[in-house]
Amino acid sequence: MHKQKKNSQPNCEFFFISLERVFRLPLQTQDQVSLLKDILNNHQTDCCGSVAECEQLERLVKSLMVNTQIDQNVKSILQEVYDYSQSGTYTADLDQHILSNQDNLSQWVDDIDSFS
Repeated sequence: MHKQKKNSQPNCEFFFISLERVFRLPLQTQDQVSLLKDILNNHQTDCCGSVAECEQLERLVKSLMVNTQIDQNVKSILQEVYDYSQSGTYTADLDQHILSNQDNLSQWVDDIDSFS
């Protein structure tokens, strides 16, 4: 008789649970600002983007706007970024929207850098 081999596959359940916990950790304020600037920089340099990036900008801005550590001057810039991302999410031509905001994109990053 052949002995049945025990299941030799690793138990992945713990691994997935651990990853889920890792990915649900909130981003620190500086990480959120860095991600925001990265997306804006990418839009500025690539002259294109995605609706998902616009939605990510919206989420980042919302989170930063309620943060009491954020300078009030940055919050006014964040409102402009939020308006930009909202328009980008619903525009028929996102690339054109990004192109028409090239000056704003670089200015927002510069302004955020100066206050943070």
